[in-house]
Amino acid sequence: MYLPRAFAETDLAHLDELLAADPFVTLISTDGNGEPFASHVPVLYRRQGHDVLIEGHWARPNAQCRHTGPVLMIAHGPHAYVSPSWYPDKEAEARVPTWNYAIAHLTGTLERFEDEAGLSDLVSRLSDRFEALAGSDWKFEPERDDHRSQLRGIVGFRFVPERIELKFKLNQNHPLANRRAVAAALSQQGAGGDAIAALMLGRTPAP
Repeated sequence: MYLPRAFAETDLAHLDELLAADPFVTLISTDGNGEPFASHVPVLYRRQGHDVLIEGHWARPNAQCRHTGPVLMIAHGPHAYVSPSWYPDKEAEARVPTWNYAIAHLTGTLERFEDEAGLSDLVSRLSDRFEALAGSDWKFEPERDDHRSQLRGIVGFRFVPERIELKFKLNQNHPLANRRAVAAALSQQGAGGDAIAALMLGRTPAP
């Protein structure tokens, strides 16, 4: 990932924030011919200090579950268009449009598993996590044959990333007045813009 120093983050608490807000990641691998292949999967995330563990699963027919070698996982944060008209110095500095965003790239290798106990535990925790977000109470019931038989259709993975890159592009390379003006404009945009504005204001000294 192109990562200018001004936009690089090192505090893994920001990775926590990204995956708490959007635990639906893009997982990229290469097949035996070197062709890139992407899947989009919900995940469970936990971190203790610098140790990160991410878990999820594929549908068994998904060819990615048979790929070997390194993978790239992308955790997506909010993003929004930035108009040059919002900058106080737009004329003096001939400002141009840009896009502000937050994103994480994690690279490493996956551990795959297919044992019933491991898959049962994973699906139980996934359903508990996302049913709570949906305000519902469906549960995976491993004692039921019809639930347990569904596990044959998936392959699980555990991912301990070897490298984590966090990019928060939030106009840090601009004067403070520009950053405040863009955050104010974005906060009025809704859907995505207000989330980027909140990230910007969290890194901008108060007036």
